[in-house]
Amino acid sequence: LLVASCIFHRKHRYRHSFSKLKMTTGIGFIGIGIMGEGMAARLLTESIAGTKEQPLYIWNRTKSKCVEFKERLPDYEIVIKDTAKEVVEAAPLTYCMLSTPEASKAVFEGEAGVLAGVSEFSSIVDCATLAEEDMERMNDSVISKGGRFLEAPVSGSKAPAANGSLIFLCAGSKPLFEEVKDNGLNVMGKASHFFSEEVGFGTRSKLVVNSLMGTMVAALGEALALAENVGLDPTTMIEVIGQGAITSPVFGLKGPKMIVGDHSTNFPLKHAHKDMKLASEMAKQANVEYSVMDKAEELFSRAREDSELKVADQDFSAVFERIHKESEGQFSKKRKL
Repeated sequence: LLVASCIFHRKHRYRHSFSKLKMTTGIGFIGIGIMGEGMAARLLTESIAGTKEQPLYIWNRTKSKCVEFKERLPDYEIVIKDTAKEVVEAAPLTYCMLSTPEASKAVFEGEAGVLAGVSEFSSIVDCATLAEEDMERMNDSVISKGGRFLEAPVSGSKAPAANGSLIFLCAGSKPLFEEVKDNGLNVMGKASHFFSEEVGFGTRSKLVVNSLMGTMVAALGEALALAENVGLDPTTMIEVIGQGAITSPVFGLKGPKMIVGDHSTNFPLKHAHKDMKLASEMAKQANVEYSVMDKAEELFSRAREDSELKVADQDFSAVFERIHKESEGQFSKKRKL
């Protein structure tokens, strides 16, 4: 009787698990902001989600963003949830894309947050850029509840998110990575790299990339400011730079906008500075000489905190305005007026 009872309960337990797996379909997306909006839209337009059989469950701290998103894409099955917890409970796979470490922590650990909805049937792919220890804590928390976690910060900004050309920098659950790399990540990005099963390696790679990118934009800004102050046509100089060995898509995209003061936000300066600061701290911990990158971080910090310029929410190319403000050349002085 005891053996029969054990067999019955084991079968009952498995039957319950299988039925729960069958009942949970669809994909979740938490964070419909500058980046998340484009990423989530790609999941719909590329037929990964958005059908009655595979709906897209979404949540954002500002609910109006979700409403606008759903209205803009009326042909797809989009379900707006009241909490992040409800998204995770509804979908076996959830992507998260929050803008800052503070926002990620609040949404992840809140009473009705991501972790509250995690079960043994949950898979979480977090695409934010956080400190390494933040990712490790999130990974440990998800695993402790039986779920799976993939660290997947992205290289790219608003336009690459919208056109599916992000680069995913991943670490954590290798089985989860294998499941989503050709069934999700591939429509949101042009490449996906898996660095390690140890969470933190994705963040490390992202900080290296973004620190270099910020430093490149700072250097471009100083070069263009110098060109302007010594009487060179900045448009011609951008053309010259683009024709040589130092050509870069960043220079080609940002340069023309910088010289006309167009800093429409693709990647907010405050977020660029956050990443650069985290990279500088990582370099200190690794005992690496990082003085060039550190100087760029300091310049971005001054731009971010400048109460007169108020460029923190503008594109990170707006560091150019701080460069001119700190310059005493005749062109820079006139430009300030």
